[in-house]
Amino acid sequence: METRSGIIYRINQWRIRKISNRNFLVILAVVVGLIGGVAASGLKALTHGIAAFLQNDVQSEYKYYLYLFFPLIGILLTVIYVRRFIRKGKFEHGITPILYAISRKSSRIENHNIYSQIITSALTVGFGGSSGLEAPIAYSGSAIGSNVARFFGLNYREVTMLLACGAAAGIAGAFNSPVAGMVFAIEILLPEFSIPAFIPLLMAAATASVVSRVLYSEPLFYLVSDEWVLPALFFYLLLGGLVGLFSVYFTKVDGWVKGWFAAVKNPYHKIWLGGLSLGILIFIFPALYGEGYIAIQQLLLGKSNSLLANSVFSDYKHVGWMVVVYSLVTVFAKSFATLITLNSGGNGGTFGPSLVMGGLLGFVFAHGVNLTGLTYLTEANFIVAGMAAALSGIMHAPLTAIFLIAEITGGYTLMVPLMIVSAISYFINRAAVKYSIYTKNLAAHGDWLSHEDKDKTVLRMMKLRYVLETNFTVLRPDEKPIDRRSDIIHTKRNIFPVVDGERKLLGVIYSERLFSILMGEEVSDKTMKELAQAPIDVVRMNANMYDVMRKMDREDIWILPVLDENDHYMGFVSKSAIFNKYRALLVRQGAYLD
Repeated sequence: METRSGIIYRINQWRIRKISNRNFLVILAVVVGLIGGVAASGLKALTHGIAAFLQNDVQSEYKYYLYLFFPLIGILLTVIYVRRFIRKGKFEHGITPILYAISRKSSRIENHNIYSQIITSALTVGFGGSSGLEAPIAYSGSAIGSNVARFFGLNYREVTMLLACGAAAGIAGAFNSPVAGMVFAIEILLPEFSIPAFIPLLMAAATASVVSRVLYSEPLFYLVSDEWVLPALFFYLLLGGLVGLFSVYFTKVDGWVKGWFAAVKNPYHKIWLGGLSLGILIFIFPALYGEGYIAIQQLLLGKSNSLLANSVFSDYKHVGWMVVVYSLVTVFAKSFATLITLNSGGNGGTFGPSLVMGGLLGFVFAHGVNLTGLTYLTEANFIVAGMAAALSGIMHAPLTAIFLIAEITGGYTLMVPLMIVSAISYFINRAAVKYSIYTKNLAAHGDWLSHEDKDKTVLRMMKLRYVLETNFTVLRPDEKPIDRRSDIIHTKRNIFPVVDGERKLLGVIYSERLFSILMGEEVSDKTMKELAQAPIDVVRMNANMYDVMRKMDREDIWILPVLDENDHYMGFVSKSAIFNKYRALLVRQGAYLD
């Protein structure tokens, strides 16, 4: 009986003969789009079904007190699922692991992410976890694209392209926004792209959007937008600046909250700490429950007191300034609620919460200005503009922000204000924080390829073990040159390490000195230990390759010995090996541009 790998091989051989790679990639992009659209629809239906059951169908006089514990239950179920069903693989959430897979794992994503991202995020968000579904569905879509490509034995360039197609399909299906899905993939996952990359991305995003519209057609937002007027331009500029500053704050808080939860080693202690904290926040600010899109939709419909109406402060819902203050505090509460959800064990992303926080800021700004009586601003327009500004600043993705908001709200008449606020927010955040919320951790660990400083980032991505050279003739301290005459003459290296029985490096000897002694030009009866000289410098196995190159340039040396943490000799690292690996990484990273 023919094995599975044999069948796949025969299918691939037939496909190669009959279909060109470019056409086959488009076909697979459609397949990935179909599956991604189904996955997006399934995730939305499952999440909203859980939320509807808990909020509308649970009949109990203690129903509202249970809201304090729903988020904890959701996070607990998420952690139990991960620990019970994903034992062999590693479970991560967010966009960052996708970027890491592209940079360091040949775009390979474990196949369990196709379904595990959907299940865990539905449990987290359905039970009230204050995070978004967009990152999980992008992760699920990326896993679909990666595994479909690997099934057909495609190369790195093609696997990366289908991974991006899967992410585009996930975003397009989640928002019913094919253009935004495509722009997201290009701006976040494929920052250096070529025109041919548009075709598979377009097909995947469009297909997923159609499938999602058929299976789950409920739009996220309804917006009847007024034309923006030129006198409001100053206020859009001001809003862009304020949201930009908030995006810097959110990026900083992200690091703080991660540090707090990292200090808690027991995962179940994290669940209790995060779940109860989240429950209390949601009890005080009901808009924090789940994604938060319902609260934004109410504000878009002109129900300015809707945030207070369902809270313990409902008696003050007709007090204008109370509405502004409560809404502003909700924004900051949302930032903590989202990060608590993600760091205590829940699954979700910051994509959706960015939209909610930006929308609330836009509302606070416009409603506050209107209360002064100095002028009148169309609040719906500023809510939409705030959403774009927040997404642009936090994600460093202004184009995604502009097209996504224009598509999901139908606010194409606001294209100019969206461009203005997105650009301002992006530049403010970029001036304060070099890397986005998705790439900062990768950059800190040398795992992110920055296209602005490619030399430094490619070097930081290298691991010393991949350029370590070990084929050197090792000399012992008590030996004399004549004892190793044959080895010295026939070696292709011009440097010899002198290593003792405990693998300690005692020094190095250059071939010129040894040849001089063997040829009789220098009379010497010294041992290798006596002939050895201390190396100019040494490199540790955990060294950063960028620092290694700086050390070599500073000392004007081509090769250095490498020691481990116990000072044991491991080999040498040379500029030649580094340059060869550097070139290979550049070719690999740029392969999808061909």
